[in-house]
Amino acid sequence: MTKPTEPANAIQPSLEEADAALRVFVGYNMKRAFHTVQGDVTASLTPLGLRMLTFSALSVIVSNAGLRQSHLADALAIERPNLVLLVDELERADLITRDRAKDDRRAYSLNPTEKGIALCRRAEQTVLDHDRRMTRDLTPAERSGLISALQSIENVLNREDRDD
Repeated sequence: MTKPTEPANAIQPSLEEADAALRVFVGYNMKRAFHTVQGDVTASLTPLGLRMLTFSALSVIVSNAGLRQSHLADALAIERPNLVLLVDELERADLITRDRAKDDRRAYSLNPTEKGIALCRRAEQTVLDHDRRMTRDLTPAERSGLISALQSIENVLNREDRDD
């Protein structure tokens, strides 16, 4: 099989033009924006020893002390086997404790340690600063509208299931 050859005088599109056919799709624009957000939040959290996922889990646990592991998996929309590794990581770092639930010895409740609470507060400020950087060109109304639009997209399939 022969490879198609590029004409000798082919002009390469600019970076802005190269993906123009994809820029009409919401999902593509969301993916590109997410990569920008993810890169910046990763750089922001790395000095604190956290990643986006470990920060998210710690934040949910700090806000909901005693939360069951299964509820954390649901809240973060991650598979339960993957959650075990995440919880192990937070526990090894002495940011949370994993205790048998008082009302169900088969389940675990997750509780933040003092170290975990203090780190979470520092990380929350770091992520707020990151959010401000990412949305600095938006008005408060545009930022609010963006959050609302993203939540609507996230929930569209749930609404369709209820409508059926």
